[in-house]
Amino acid sequence: MLERIVNYIHWKDCKISVMNKQIFEALIEAGASEEKAGNAAESVADYQKDMNQIKEKLALLQWGVGLIVVAEVIPLLKALFS
Repeated sequence: MLERIVNYIHWKDCKISVMNKQIFEALIEAGASEEKAGNAAESVADYQKDMNQIKEKLALLQWGVGLIVVAEVIPLLKALFS
């Protein structure tokens, strides 16, 4: 029980997501060492961080393309209807 509380406090301090804590606990339960389970959970966290950064950049690019399209279409519509 004490070990579980210490692990909870450690994970809380590291601000690892609940999903990664679950991965860590599942790997421990499956027989992996704490070091290997921790490394695997950290690599999953790094992967998730990278994916979130890519999603943010993609959203920014989508807005940029949308603005460019609008900037090009409005003058064409003005010319068409004037």
